[in-house]
Amino acid sequence: MSKTNNFVFWGLYVIAWLIFVGLSIEAGGLIVNFFFSLYNPEFIQNLYQKLDLMEMYQNSKLAFFGVYSFILIISILKAVLFYAVIHLMHKMDLSKPFNTFVAKQILLISYFTLSIGVLSHIARQIVKSLMHHGFVPDNLNQFWADSGAFILMGGVIYIIAIIFKKGIDIQNENDLTV
Repeated sequence: MSKTNNFVFWGLYVIAWLIFVGLSIEAGGLIVNFFFSLYNPEFIQNLYQKLDLMEMYQNSKLAFFGVYSFILIISILKAVLFYAVIHLMHKMDLSKPFNTFVAKQILLISYFTLSIGVLSHIARQIVKSLMHHGFVPDNLNQFWADSGAFILMGGVIYIIAIIFKKGIDIQNENDLTV
């Protein structure tokens, strides 16, 4: 492998770590927001993203817990997705990339990505429905605005995982014939 490819790979590895740390901080901040909105709602204005859903909580606890559950699950899944990417990049041997670990990890990444996309799409539709019933959630679209992109990306990664699996099968077959 050339030095340029190695440099680009390590650069992407560092970027993946930075994104993972950022997403972990975001998920942690949202979890803290959730608990403060239950136990000390006056303090929400001082917290991360000032996510204040207290009007929704007062009107319907079910809607509040449902929407917050989607927000938390999606943000945690995004952090877990990038942890899986980091794990793949850390364990992958670029001189022999076609092995079962890489294929399984790419398949796992595709499942996380598809899950994020599908859950984001469902959450967006539920929030639209809540808006029609008088609940007015403010600035929630930022948590699932990219649902279509995640679904498309998950599909592409799934196809790549299937191609990787087929490549491993062909490589194993060729190793047996030699």
